[in-house]
Amino acid sequence: MSRILVLACIFCFGNVGGWVLELFYRRFFSNVNGKKQWINPGFLNGPWLPIYGFGLCMLYLMAGIPLPMIEAEWLRRLILFACMAIGMTLIELVAGIFSLDVLHVKLWDYSDQRFHYRGIICPKFSFYWSLLGAAYYFGVHPFILDALQWISENLAFTFFFGMFYGVLAVDVCYSVRLVSKLRAYAIDHALAIRYEELKASIQAFEQRQRHKVYFFFAFHSSSPLSENIRRYWEERTSDERFRNLRRFKKKHKDEENEA
Repeated sequence: MSRILVLACIFCFGNVGGWVLELFYRRFFSNVNGKKQWINPGFLNGPWLPIYGFGLCMLYLMAGIPLPMIEAEWLRRLILFACMAIGMTLIELVAGIFSLDVLHVKLWDYSDQRFHYRGIICPKFSFYWSLLGAAYYFGVHPFILDALQWISENLAFTFFFGMFYGVLAVDVCYSVRLVSKLRAYAIDHALAIRYEELKASIQAFEQRQRHKVYFFFAFHSSSPLSENIRRYWEERTSDERFRNLRRFKKKHKDEENEA
């Protein structure tokens, strides 16, 4: 197959595989609005995350770099995994800056991590990217090569990739239209909206009202979008005031104990 077709296939694998990874990460390891829950991750509505598509393409290309100037095999792999971590962090940085400075929404938040930059990259998750690169190199890359070989022998299967890109294009157009409304509201009110917190807030409100909750179309609500944003921002401001008050009381108590 041509290099373009190969990368197009890998981009599809990365989109869906990354979405599954992030879905389970949010359910069992990460907190959204203070609790672990099932929530559709990312910017789009369907089961795909383009940032992982680009990431998998990069990992695939980097896995084939031989590094012949380094004799020790362990050192070659160590340098390769470090380069993979840097590459994934750069992808995350570009996507994060674009979402913050252009769209005025925050798709993820590392503000509670040490040495973070604007809450979009941090050393802890760069280390996780290196582990993910190692997992890809040893566990996923051989299967990717086998899958690409099978697809090259069964080109009729590429019809499904065409369907994938068609649905993805529709989803992108729908999501861009939605985010343009969020952006206008964010600019008017001088705030940065945390995308998944807003999703979770809408879903929680719909559940309280006993309305139907949409997993893949989380912004589909019985209330107007502006009202949902206003309610979310009031909840977030109230939560931040409560956390600040708790920190102040704890600090005051510690000072009294020391005295």
